[in-house]
Amino acid sequence: MRVLIIGGGIGGLAAAVGLRQAGFTAAVYERAPEVTEVGAGLTVWTNAVRALARLGVGPAVEKVATPLRTSELRTWRGKLLAEMDLARIGEKYGFPSVGVHRADLLQALAAACGPGVVTLKSTCTAFTHDADGVTVRFADGRTDRGDLLIGADGLRSCVRTLLHGSHRPRYAGYTAWRAVARVDRPEVPVGVTVMAVGRGSQFGFLPIGNGRTYWFCTANVPEGERDVPGTVKAKLLARFAGWYAPVPAVIEATDEAAILRNDVLDRPPAPAWGTGRVTLLGDAAHPTTPNLGQGACMAIEDAVALARSLVTAPHDPVAALRAYERERIPRTAFVTNQSWRLGRWLAKESRLMCAVRDTMVKWSRSRILADTERLIGADV
Repeated sequence: MRVLIIGGGIGGLAAAVGLRQAGFTAAVYERAPEVTEVGAGLTVWTNAVRALARLGVGPAVEKVATPLRTSELRTWRGKLLAEMDLARIGEKYGFPSVGVHRADLLQALAAACGPGVVTLKSTCTAFTHDADGVTVRFADGRTDRGDLLIGADGLRSCVRTLLHGSHRPRYAGYTAWRAVARVDRPEVPVGVTVMAVGRGSQFGFLPIGNGRTYWFCTANVPEGERDVPGTVKAKLLARFAGWYAPVPAVIEATDEAAILRNDVLDRPPAPAWGTGRVTLLGDAAHPTTPNLGQGACMAIEDAVALARSLVTAPHDPVAALRAYERERIPRTAFVTNQSWRLGRWLAKESRLMCAVRDTMVKWSRSRILADTERLIGADV
């Protein structure tokens, strides 16, 4: 069986690795000129580290990642609201949570795909499918034909648009800045991921290996605003002035040119992803806000589930795709909805509502921590 995958991001490459491991042939088409990502890190929680291990790339990823022992939620003044013992959870479930640069994760997945699997500078513009297979057309006039088509081409997926029509993503109400910096400060301990919340703003940071710290922050602003080049760092230092010590220090240690900005977007969960010999995976299927840190993790889980479904029913790939969707839609919809609700709650602006939020977190932290452990400890 030959499977065409549109999109060479984390989900697309993970799918190719899973399919190759299962004995199928995968061809990945990526529109970018190279497989990389600048200035972005992520937390790979226990659930996704387990999935990477099943794909056979766990050791390669752990070599370039930093194990996380603790996750903290703090107020903007530094008061601890909740703390999760990630080291204990890693020992309990057999897999750690780690911080990693996206580019390092992409490189590990690309290497596991093997040579000749990924074709760059390939923009999908159309596809047709029939009882025997799928034909994809690219912007430069090339075509390719396979048995199945997987759309793993992100939030603004061409494959999704061709399947379901064009629909605007949903703006979460806040924009995000992010960057990678080298921060040698005792206030930024190795192995700890931190999220601090204030009035209409959040700031988080985590170690991602090789002496690097990935940080991100949000602010409630109208959709589509843009920064004046050369003013971003000063703007963020002013916005987060007075926040507890690590926050200004992390911003100060960052090169102006390294700071990226994007509006935070998702899509409401869809009741169906594909049809016939076509389906979706990762952000093309279930883009989510970053509040639970599960976007890439869900894409990696998708890859494992897709390969498993095709192995289970290799002679009926259409049925296998529908089984994959039935398995994945409920879990990814739960994550998308929970992340959206959490983001709205963390983005409160009024002094009163922020005080209520922080008090409720303290009162409910046992339940919150238990719910989070169930999410990241789940074996899917």
